[in-house]
Amino acid sequence: MNAHLFGYVSYRDAAAALGWLSACGFTIVRRIDDDNGRVVHAEVRLGQAVVMVSNNDEDFDDTVLVDRPSKHGLYLMVEDVDALYDRAVAAGATPVIPPEETEWTTRRARILDPEGNEWSIGSYEPGQV
Repeated sequence: MNAHLFGYVSYRDAAAALGWLSACGFTIVRRIDDDNGRVVHAEVRLGQAVVMVSNNDEDFDDTVLVDRPSKHGLYLMVEDVDALYDRAVAAGATPVIPPEETEWTTRRARILDPEGNEWSIGSYEPGQV
Protein backbone atom coordinates (compact mmCIF):
# COMPACT_ATOMS: atom_id res chain seq x y z
CA MET A 1 0.00 0.00 0.00
CA ASN A 2 1.35 3.41 -0.96
CA ALA A 3 0.55 6.11 1.61
CA HIS A 4 1.58 9.65 2.51
CA LEU A 5 0.90 11.50 5.76
CA PHE A 6 0.34 15.26 5.93
CA GLY A 7 -0.26 17.35 9.03
CA TYR A 8 -3.31 19.57 9.51
CA VAL A 9 -3.59 22.37 12.09
CA SER A 10 -6.47 24.75 12.67
CA TYR A 11 -6.08 28.12 14.38
CA ARG A 12 -8.25 30.87 15.88
CA ASP A 13 -6.36 33.22 13.55
CA ALA A 14 -5.06 31.20 10.62
CA ALA A 15 -3.85 34.32 8.77
CA ALA A 16 -1.56 35.16 11.71
CA ALA A 17 -0.45 31.51 11.88
CA LEU A 18 0.49 31.63 8.21
CA GLY A 19 2.57 34.73 8.95
CA TRP A 20 4.35 32.88 11.78
CA LEU A 21 4.95 29.82 9.57
CA SER A 22 6.37 32.09 6.84
CA ALA A 23 8.70 33.68 9.41
CA CYS A 24 9.87 30.15 10.29
CA GLY A 25 10.77 29.50 6.64
CA PHE A 26 7.64 27.83 5.26
CA THR A 27 6.32 28.88 1.85
CA ILE A 28 2.57 29.31 1.39
CA VAL A 29 1.72 27.22 -1.69
CA ARG A 30 -2.08 27.50 -1.52
CA ARG A 31 -4.51 29.77 0.34
CA ILE A 32 -8.28 29.92 0.02
CA ASP A 33 -10.21 32.52 2.04
CA ASP A 34 -13.98 32.78 2.48
CA ASP A 35 -15.95 35.98 1.78
CA ASN A 36 -15.16 37.22 5.30
CA GLY A 37 -11.38 36.77 4.88
CA ARG A 38 -11.14 33.66 7.09
CA VAL A 39 -8.72 31.00 5.86
CA VAL A 40 -10.78 27.94 4.89
CA HIS A 41 -7.78 26.02 3.53
CA ALA A 42 -4.08 26.73 3.11
CA GLU A 43 -1.00 24.63 2.49
CA VAL A 44 2.55 25.48 3.53
CA ARG A 45 5.79 23.75 2.56
CA LEU A 46 9.28 23.55 4.00
CA GLY A 47 11.38 21.21 1.86
CA GLN A 48 9.29 18.03 1.51
CA ALA A 49 7.16 18.80 4.59
CA VAL A 50 3.62 20.00 3.87
CA VAL A 51 1.14 21.18 6.50
CA MET A 52 -2.47 22.16 5.87
CA VAL A 53 -3.82 25.16 7.82
CA SER A 54 -7.27 26.68 8.36
CA ASN A 55 -9.31 28.76 10.77
CA ASN A 56 -11.10 26.91 13.58
CA ASP A 57 -14.83 26.41 13.28
CA GLU A 58 -16.74 29.03 15.28
CA ASP A 59 -17.66 26.58 18.08
CA PHE A 60 -14.26 24.87 18.31
CA ASP A 61 -12.85 24.45 21.84
CA ASP A 62 -9.28 25.63 21.42
CA THR A 63 -8.02 25.45 25.00
CA VAL A 64 -4.28 26.14 24.92
CA LEU A 65 -1.72 24.33 27.03
CA VAL A 66 1.09 26.71 27.88
CA ASP A 67 4.47 25.77 29.38
CA ARG A 68 3.93 22.02 29.10
CA PRO A 69 3.75 19.57 26.23
CA SER A 70 0.44 18.24 24.98
CA LYS A 71 -0.29 14.62 24.12
CA HIS A 72 -0.12 15.30 20.38
CA GLY A 73 1.74 17.53 17.96
CA LEU A 74 3.69 17.73 14.74
CA TYR A 75 7.23 16.50 14.19
CA LEU A 76 9.35 18.33 11.64
CA MET A 77 12.63 16.74 10.58
CA VAL A 78 15.28 19.27 9.54
CA GLU A 79 19.03 19.35 9.06
CA ASP A 80 19.61 22.29 11.45
CA VAL A 81 17.42 21.92 14.54
CA ASP A 82 19.02 24.86 16.35
CA ALA A 83 18.51 27.29 13.46
CA LEU A 84 14.80 26.47 13.06
CA TYR A 85 14.25 26.54 16.83
CA ASP A 86 15.88 29.99 17.06
CA ARG A 87 13.88 31.25 14.08
CA ALA A 88 10.58 29.93 15.50
CA VAL A 89 11.19 31.42 18.97
CA ALA A 90 12.20 34.77 17.43
CA ALA A 91 8.90 34.70 15.50
CA GLY A 92 6.85 34.17 18.69
CA ALA A 93 6.99 30.47 19.63
CA THR A 94 7.12 29.41 23.29
CA PRO A 95 10.14 27.21 24.09
CA VAL A 96 9.28 23.81 25.63
CA ILE A 97 12.54 21.87 25.17
CA PRO A 98 15.59 23.80 23.93
CA PRO A 99 17.80 22.06 21.36
CA GLU A 100 19.50 19.04 22.90
CA GLU A 101 21.15 15.74 22.04
CA THR A 102 18.98 12.69 22.70
CA GLU A 103 19.94 9.31 24.13
CA TRP A 104 19.47 7.90 20.62
CA THR A 105 22.14 10.29 19.20
CA THR A 106 19.95 12.79 17.38
CA ARG A 107 19.21 16.48 17.90
CA ARG A 108 15.75 17.63 19.00
CA ALA A 109 13.79 20.60 20.33
CA ARG A 110 10.14 21.36 21.10
CA ILE A 111 8.10 24.57 20.90
CA LEU A 112 4.51 25.76 21.14
CA ASP A 113 3.42 27.93 18.24
CA PRO A 114 1.72 31.26 19.05
CA GLU A 115 -1.63 29.47 19.57
CA GLY A 116 -0.22 26.66 21.70
CA ASN A 117 0.09 23.85 19.13
CA GLU A 118 3.08 21.64 19.85
CA TRP A 119 5.84 21.29 17.25
CA SER A 120 8.80 18.95 17.70
CA ILE A 121 11.87 19.66 15.63
CA GLY A 122 14.45 16.96 15.13
CA SER A 123 17.19 15.45 13.02
CA TYR A 124 15.84 11.90 13.27
CA GLU A 125 13.77 10.49 10.38
CA PRO A 126 11.06 8.21 11.77
CA GLY A 127 10.09 5.03 9.97
CA GLN A 128 13.51 4.16 8.58
CA VAL A 129 14.37 0.49 8.93
